[in-house]
Formats: sequence, structure tokens, C-alpha cells
Amino acid sequence: MNIPVVSTATTVFSAVEDTVTNQFTSHLDLAEKPKTVTLPQAQDALRQIATAAGVRPALLYVMLTPRPADQNLSREANTQPELSFDPVAGKPIIRQVPATASDLQLLLVPSSGNPIFRRVPGVTREAVIQLGKEFRNEVSDPSKIRTDSYLPAAQQLYRWLIAPIAADLKAQKIDSISFIMDTPLRFIPLAALHDGKQFLVEQYSIGLMPSLSLTDLRYSNLRAAKVLGAGASTFTDPNQNRLPAAQEEIATILSAKDRWQGTRLLEQRFTRSNLVAERQAQPFGIIHLATHGEFVPGKLSESYIQLADEKLRLDQIRQLNWNDPPVELVVLSACRMAVGNEDAELGFAGFAVKAGAKSALASLWNVSDEGTMALMAEFYQQLWHAPVKAEALRRAQIALLQGKVTLRQGKLISSNGTFDLPPELTQLGTKELTHPYFWSAFTIVGSPW
Repeated sequence: MNIPVVSTATTVFSAVEDTVTNQFTSHLDLAEKPKTVTLPQAQDALRQIATAAGVRPALLYVMLTPRPADQNLSREANTQPELSFDPVAGKPIIRQVPATASDLQLLLVPSSGNPIFRRVPGVTREAVIQLGKEFRNEVSDPSKIRTDSYLPAAQQLYRWLIAPIAADLKAQKIDSISFIMDTPLRFIPLAALHDGKQFLVEQYSIGLMPSLSLTDLRYSNLRAAKVLGAGASTFTDPNQNRLPAAQEEIATILSAKDRWQGTRLLEQRFTRSNLVAERQAQPFGIIHLATHGEFVPGKLSESYIQLADEKLRLDQIRQLNWNDPPVELVVLSACRMAVGNEDAELGFAGFAVKAGAKSALASLWNVSDEGTMALMAEFYQQLWHAPVKAEALRRAQIALLQGKVTLRQGKLISSNGTFDLPPELTQLGTKELTHPYFWSAFTIVGSPW
């Protein structure tokens, strides 16, 4: 992502936003590119969210730029641009500073005031990508759930991605961050970044946005939304593993009489035609899919959601008409994304856009059945009370982290009650779900609000 030499904070923001919007428009094969949101429009949208939901949101662009010496990023081979503030002129300016090995740049956009630009000295593109992969591998390895082997990488990534703007976040009293990440970084489980004392999710609600211009930021309270719960434990495709907790997962969501109400499409009824028919009959605001999903290298047609009898390719998903009217939230509870691949990352981060939904909740890797069921049960409990979707996810993740959601003697214990586990999982006995393997994979993509 090239940061051009420009004269104001407004044009810096516009250049970055236009770059990521173009990237997703091309990969997702959208009919037309939306008009790029301007800085005043972006900050006005953030203020509207703050007023409607009672949160203090901000956007954080994380950019890996080419090195000046290699890519002619600046006007001089030994300098590179940095956003600064001229106290005499009373306005933001771009100044040329000595070039370092730094390829990492951060742009924090609060709801008012100037965007805050930070260059992270001495951090190369290659180092960030490599450490991100190591971190993801350590966190997502189920054989290491009794260790904290992920912690050194979690803390170093925090020092690179968050620490440079931590004081600004505190000064602005930000409590909700929507990350707009450069392509090689969207596979990182941001919730598990660690400052040496606590995880990032203990401080902020977190979302992953493709670009602001592609995101529907209209706020709606979800309490009135109906849920279409669909999924299967077995599939006609013999290559797909069983999901023994699929039915129980949906049952925990729709069982409380004073909470979420809706319709179930289970096992053989979980088909494309039934999904279309049910949404035509009733405009469900939440669609929960307890099934496999894969975001893989290659074209959109290579990535898919598994239905009972077929793979629904990502380039076919608009056929479900979830954009008319827009679904507020699509949940993919058992999906995964290929690590370090641009196509897979764009498909994952752009899923809500392609599906025609405002937001999606998806997992970066296949979490265990018991972990998924636990997180989902708690998420929907918190979604009933939380002001925004990302805050509901944050509360659910913290509940697992703090041991408030656990497995005991063949039952799931959560703040929403006690639920029986399917027979395949009852032999697990008592099991803690505090390790980030169980909770940090889950990510809100699209609008976190």
C-alpha cells in the first residue's frame, strides 16, 4: 500500500481509503466501485455511531509500505513522508524525514480532530508478516492450549501495532477499534495481542473492516431481529468432517423464551433453496450458519460455505438475496482462512460485503466443537444486552478467558444457563476454555457496530 506525498490529513486519509477500497472492489468482483468516503464523512459516521450506540469508536489503518529506497516512495531516495502538525500554520502537514527500515505505518482516525499518523521505526514488512504467522500458528495449535507459547509474539505485535498509538487511544477515550489492515495481516487474531498485563480484547471491542467506503454503517438495535439458525452435523460430501454440536449450538441460541426467536433449518433441510425461501418469507436480521466454510487461495469460486448437499461458492452467495433488505449479521461458526494468502484474506475480510450483510462473525481457524458451541452460546447472550456487535463478542471472549464459560461433567456452563453437550463431547468431562485458541479466532468483519 503506497502512501503518496500529499499536503493534508484529509488527502492522506482519502489516498489510503481509496487504495483498500479498490483492492476489495476488484477481488470481490463488485459491479461498481463505491465513491470513496472522505475524512469529514468518516468522522461524521463515527460520531453518529457514538451517539446511537454510546461507544467511542475509531478507525485504525495498519499499512505495510514499500521501502523508499526500493519503491521510490518519496521524492528523495533517503527520505520518506510523515504526517505531522505545524503549530505555526495551525494545520497538519506532510514532512520529509530520514528514511529508516520502517515499512509499518499506522493511521488512527478518531471521531473528531486530526487523524494521527505514526511511523514505527525499524520495523520491516517482512518482520511483521513473519511474526504474525508465528503468532497465529502458536495460538491456533490445539496441542499447545496448556502453554503460553504465543505470548512473546503477542506482546511484540502489540508493541508494533498498538503501543505507538496507545496514548492517543487513551486520550480520546476510545473503546471500540475497527481495524483496516493491509493484506498480509488480516489473518492475525487481534483480540489476543497482549501488552504484558492483559489482552487487547480486555481493553477494546475489535472489528475487521475491509474499507470504510464498502461498509454499511447504519446502526440498528438487534433485539427485534429474528434468527434463522441453519446447519448440519453430517454432509453428503464425505470429505467434510462431522460437526456433532451443530444442532445443540443452534438450540442454545433459540432456546430462551425471552431472548432470540426464529426458525431452524437443520440437517437435510439446510439447502440453498430453503435458505432463499425462508428469507423471502421473513426478513431475518440474523442468519446463523453452523457449518464448514473455507476461505482459500484463488478466485472467489474456490472459497465456499458447505450446505447439507452442496458447496455454496462465495461468488454465488448473492443468490441468497441477503442484501434485500441487508442482513444485520451473518454468523459462520466453523470456518477458517488460509494463512498468509492475499485471496483468502480478501475473501474473509470482504465476506460481509459480498454476502450483502452489514456484518459477519467468522473464525480465522477451525475451533473445536466444544469451544465453538461455548463461544456462540455466550455471544448471543451478550448480544441481547451489548450496544454493538463487537462489544457482544468482546464480552463473550472475556467470559471464556476468565473461566466463566466452561465444560463440566458433560454440560456447557454459561451465563445463559446450563446446556447438555452432544454424546460425542460428553466424554470431555471438565474442560477450561481460557486459552486464546478457543476464543481469539472469532472476528467481526464488516461493521463492528
